[in-house]
Amino acid sequence: MNRFLFSAASLVLLAASAPPAQPPVAAQAAAEDPFLWLEEIEGDRALAQVKTWNAATEDMLTKDPKFDAYRSRARAILDDEQQIATPDQVVGDRVLNLWRDANNPRGLWRVSPLPAYRAGTPQWRTVIDVDALGKAEGKSWVWHGADCLAPDYRRCLVSLSPGGTDADVVREFDLESGRFVDGGFTLPEAKSNIAWVDRDTLLVVTDYGPESLTASGYGRIAKLWKRGTPLSAARTVYEGEKGDVSVTPVAVQDGVRRWTFVNRGKTFWTSEHRLLTTAGALVPLPLPQDADFQDVIGGRLIAKLQSPLDAGGRRFPEGALIAYDLEPIAAGRGAVPELVMAPTARQAIEEVAATDNVLWVKALEDVSGKLFALRRDQAGRWTAAPAALPANSTIHLLSTAGKSDLAFATVEGMLTPPALYAIGTDGTPARVQALPAKFDAKQFSVEQRFATSRDGTRIPYFLVRRKGTRGAVPALIHAYGGFRAAQTPGYLTGQPYRAGPLGMFWVEEGNAYVLANIRGGGEYGPQWHRSVLRENRQKSFDDLHAVAEDLIRTGVSAKGRIGISGRSNGGVLVGAALTQRPDLYSAVISGSPLHDMKRYSHLLAGASWVGEYGDPDKPEDWAFLSAYSPYQNLKPGVKYPAVFFYSSTKDDRVHPGHARKMAARLGEYGNRFYFHEYLEGGHSVGADHAEDAKRAALLMAYLKRELGAAK
Repeated sequence: MNRFLFSAASLVLLAASAPPAQPPVAAQAAAEDPFLWLEEIEGDRALAQVKTWNAATEDMLTKDPKFDAYRSRARAILDDEQQIATPDQVVGDRVLNLWRDANNPRGLWRVSPLPAYRAGTPQWRTVIDVDALGKAEGKSWVWHGADCLAPDYRRCLVSLSPGGTDADVVREFDLESGRFVDGGFTLPEAKSNIAWVDRDTLLVVTDYGPESLTASGYGRIAKLWKRGTPLSAARTVYEGEKGDVSVTPVAVQDGVRRWTFVNRGKTFWTSEHRLLTTAGALVPLPLPQDADFQDVIGGRLIAKLQSPLDAGGRRFPEGALIAYDLEPIAAGRGAVPELVMAPTARQAIEEVAATDNVLWVKALEDVSGKLFALRRDQAGRWTAAPAALPANSTIHLLSTAGKSDLAFATVEGMLTPPALYAIGTDGTPARVQALPAKFDAKQFSVEQRFATSRDGTRIPYFLVRRKGTRGAVPALIHAYGGFRAAQTPGYLTGQPYRAGPLGMFWVEEGNAYVLANIRGGGEYGPQWHRSVLRENRQKSFDDLHAVAEDLIRTGVSAKGRIGISGRSNGGVLVGAALTQRPDLYSAVISGSPLHDMKRYSHLLAGASWVGEYGDPDKPEDWAFLSAYSPYQNLKPGVKYPAVFFYSSTKDDRVHPGHARKMAARLGEYGNRFYFHEYLEGGHSVGADHAEDAKRAALLMAYLKRELGAAK
């Protein structure tokens, strides 16, 4: 059977209906971009086109003789009750968890006593059945989390999203009675940020009307809202500017004391931080604007530096953790920072969380995880003790228990299923739960290799394939390359991100799977990210090309047999790679992508990313953005590899128009493509495991069609 040619089918609908009459400015924009109508997220014409593309993709790929088997196996893995019951929050002497399985696709929010959970024998009590709640209320609720107020943790602010969008509804809930509070705090659907000040007071940033939002669509006004009063009566304590990214309230429980802050996000990477005093005043913190607020312990604010800092007669290196004493700051006297921890050249501090007496720090060392327990002595010196967790593993610091000074962390590898550990103050881990293997790991090998990018930088990547493989086989490379997000090698059932267990299916059939740690992430600290910002973005694309070429040079794969995968920011990456090196790649998976870098800052949350990419409305920035913007760099007469686009209509972060327009332009130029847009799921694309399993099966069928099978 001939491979499906989307270009013909996709243009049928384009020619079938003429666009409506437009005002002059809109008409000019439409003339410059004939597919602008695909940005109408819920537009009848746009959705009709989406449904046509979806149907064509499913019709083709579900014919794969193993499609049903892939989908069924993926669903079984995702719904398996043998999964880590993660400690999403530890609230006093209890653990909270959201549990999803075949019978509860949207989840059960439940609670267990901490001692039973720590012993590996949790005693769960269901608090909210999200599926049942949605059915009773006629809503497609997706769980967005809960914030429970210390020290008794009885009252919680529960966030529920309709269909998985970033916007959600907030409702006050009583954890003891298991009921929403009659007349309690409630916020309508919006992109809200809320923090408890005390039992009867919230610090609220939400949509108070059009002028209350930033250009990025987030709230910019923080108000103190008292119980029993309407939101309209809340007192404004801070206003950011329209050009800011957002204003965010933050509350931290530090032993018996609660600290409340207001953070003004000027750009995605710069912020101003203020402490809300007990008198209701806002006091600026002396943090550098590019430093990252982490936590509070023992009255000291912990922050991570993104650039060197000269203060108090000494220099603190970038990537280091520093501490400020909050008491003198609150009193208006200021404070001098002290060094908490400085990473080595091969390390990057990635995750930080405090208990009452211990600061827990997860770091990467050549992309392998390490966990440290830090304490401060009476002389003001911080000492770090490493936790005795398995070496050469991916570690995630999940949560901490304040009074118990416990940390909970998962440990996994590409061939090693996740295990959950509780780590005490002496660094000794106790295994709480370990998952059984989902595949026979003995038949595979995993190794870390390094490619050399165009400018000589060594780029690490992880390679998984069958032991004893001889000759070139199809290879799939997944990468991200932005926003300081390190790509760590997790168990293959979850690889690539939001497409698992595609990675497992892929290597089981004799192919190679690669996770590339290109620049733009946080694998080696601030410089690894900073080196590819704005006009230097091409370096991350060069890194991806270097990894692909290294696979060819070493005989792992060959031209015509290499596919690439990326989502969100990774969509920019694979889109640029597609247009720059159509000779090098033969399959491209583009999930929830950015592709039109001319208009991205005008679409949904796009304005918030100008600090990462640049401002296309400024000619000097568009000069470098235009050099790689995927949508603008597609050329007629060029044969591009067939792209698989997947996205969500309900994505209110990255506009689904990026994928739609890129697909339409490829079709216009006579190129094949595959397309699947889910109606729900938001930016994560997938409101439940059924959608996730279907996506893994579709992608596997797609890769086999485009890259062939291993010999």
